[in-house]
This record gives sequence, structure tokens and C-alpha cells, in this order.
Amino acid sequence: MSTPRRRTRQIHVGSVAVGGTAPVSVQSMTVTKTADVEGTLAQVYALAGAGADIVRCTCNRQDAAEGLARIVPRSPVPIVADVHNDHRMALAALEAGVQCLRLNPGNIRNPVHVKAIASEARDRKVPIRIGVNAGSLDSKLYEKYGGTATPEALVESAKIELSYFAEVGFDDVKISVKASNVGLMIDSYRLLADTLERDAPDGVGHPLHLGVTEAGPPPAGLIKGTAGIATLLAEGIGDTIRYSLTADPVEEARAGRQLLEAMGLRERKGLDLIACPSCGRAEIDVIQVAKDAQAALEADQLPIQVAVMGCVVNGPGEAREADIGIAAGRKRGHLFVKGKVVRVVPEDEMVQALLEEARLLVDEGVESRLAAADGAAAAEAEKDRQALLVEQGSDANASEQRVDLIRKMTESGG
Repeated sequence: MSTPRRRTRQIHVGSVAVGGTAPVSVQSMTVTKTADVEGTLAQVYALAGAGADIVRCTCNRQDAAEGLARIVPRSPVPIVADVHNDHRMALAALEAGVQCLRLNPGNIRNPVHVKAIASEARDRKVPIRIGVNAGSLDSKLYEKYGGTATPEALVESAKIELSYFAEVGFDDVKISVKASNVGLMIDSYRLLADTLERDAPDGVGHPLHLGVTEAGPPPAGLIKGTAGIATLLAEGIGDTIRYSLTADPVEEARAGRQLLEAMGLRERKGLDLIACPSCGRAEIDVIQVAKDAQAALEADQLPIQVAVMGCVVNGPGEAREADIGIAAGRKRGHLFVKGKVVRVVPEDEMVQALLEEARLLVDEGVESRLAAADGAAAAEAEKDRQALLVEQGSDANASEQRVDLIRKMTESGG
């Protein structure tokens, strides 16, 4: 992280802490009909397996509320009820035992209804997310801000909802101000974070739920979601996140988890595969080998960083921070652990060797695998490397000569 996370109040969505010093959590949403209890539970379990800490389900009808009453006790993660228009569905969801509500203030606008929900949530100690959405903003706010959704309009919508909650003594809240436009989303969250801190007596605002809404299908949807969410996280803004993709929601959960791991905000639990983009020096089809390696390693759910490199000239050095990796050269694969070659295998055995060594690494640890290295592997690898330096042309071969020349130039002072 380039900027420390902003201090926020901590709330609890069931067993998951959000805000304060709690890790940034991942959320997603089922796309099944909530009345389909078994189908919804299957999706909840799939989302939890992919990295979701919290799952949201629609509660738009009586049969959906009844479904929640059966789903919540069997769910592996806390359940949030998504309520858009009917305040009675929010009350029914609370009766069903959900661990959080999401209310859209642009749709439930009657203050009496909002305060009735907040009062019931207060008594049951269930938090509420104020889910402001640029696409469903209160018409009065549209008019006030020139007929368009602006950061000021989104933040004002959240503040109005907070004022209703305050009237009944409820402040167990997290807030989102989502938009499908990435720039608008970023500016809105920045303004919200500043406003909440300024308005709080102790300078500690409510926790924030980040997301770019209606981002669309991958890969464009992933790019938009990452652009908005990662920008804010890098600025220290955000306590829980959700990708909104037109895709299997498991992709949302997986993307959220991978983003947090990549940014160092969550401990790695899944595979992180890095690979060179390939070039004319590559000795193998890097793209295919990387795909084969990812498929084999993900099946084992190994929580390590793995590198697949196209040539041995620079591969092990460039990927020395990876837990394990393999580089191709002269029809052979150089298998390395933390940049040190431990085995040399035939090219057609590269993926299988990588999988075997990765399993051993997870079971035994780095030091054990380095100690078990083939004593001749490093010398064989260096022999291949030197031969390729000669074969692959002057750029790679002349690098050390250039380094020597630079040293002479700088040491002479001329």
C-alpha cells in the first residue's frame, strides 16, 4: 500500500469485521432466485470457496424473504439482504435473520419507512449499508445538481439517509456511492471519505464499500472495476469491495480476492502465477505453458507465487522473488526456487515437474527444497545460459561488456 488506510469505525456483518483494523473484505452477490433455497446455497458456497467473505442475496418478494430464513442458518458466510423498493421486504429480511441490509436511498424514499427499518435493525443489532447508486439517484437530487449525477449529489444522498438513521439512534452503517463511470466513482468516494471524517466528532468516518457498478462483462468489466477499486485502495480508502460483473459471480469473488492479495491487503490463499509476456528469445510457447501450469496448479489451490519464463538467459534472475518457477532453454526446463536452480528437466516435462516441486515446496518449505537441490543442476543451467547468450545475438551477449564500459567511464570521472 502506498498510503495507510484511513481510520474508520468498525462494524460487524455477522462474524466478519468491516472497518477499523479489520482486513479489507470481499463481497459478491448471488444471481439465483432467492426462493430457490438449494440453488442459492450452492452459489453461496461457490462464492465462499472463491474468496467471498460476505454474500448478498436479493429480497424483493415474500418468497425471497422466506428463502432467506432457510438460507441464513446454512450459509458458510454472512448474508446481506438486498432491498430496493419495498420497506416491508427489509423488515421481513431482518426477521429471516440476515446479518446486514443493503438499502438504496434512491428507491426507498419515505423517511417514515427508512426510520422504521433503522429502528428494527438497531434493536436487532444488524448493520445497514447505505447503497447510493448514480443510476437510481433521487429525482430531487438530480434536479438540484443540474440534471446529472455528481459526486456532491451522491454524497448528499448518503448524508440524508444518515440523518434519518440518526433520528432513531442508529449508526451501525457502511456506505457506498457507486457509479458505472470510473472517474465519477473515484471522485465520489474521495468526497465521501473526506466528508465523513470532517463530520465525525472524532474524525473517524463510517466504513466504505467500494465498487464500480454495472461494469459489464470481462475483460472490460474487470478493467473498469480494478481501475476504480484499486485507485481508492491505494489511497487508503475502502474497507470492503465488490466487483460488479456481467458474468458468473464466482468471477467477482475471485477477482476481488486476487486484487487484495496483489496489493498486499490480504494474505495469499490462492495461486499467483506470473509469466513473461514472451519475446523473440523465448524457447517455448510461453502462453500455452503458462495456461497449462495455471490449470494444473490452481487445481491444487496452492498459495504460492509461481513464475513461467520463456528463456533461461534472464528468467530465473527476473523472477527471483517468486516462490518457484521454471524457465526454458535448449529443449530443457530450469526449475528454480527463489531464483536458485534446483532441477533441470526435459522440456516436455516442465509443467509436471513444476507441479511436483510446488507441492513439495508447500509441504516442506523453501529451505528444505533448496537443500534437496540437484547438485549438478546449477552448473547445467549456467552452461545452457552461456550457450544461449552466444546464440541469441549481441544485445544479450554484450551486456556485461557495456557494464564494464560504464564502470570505467564513471570511475575515471570523464
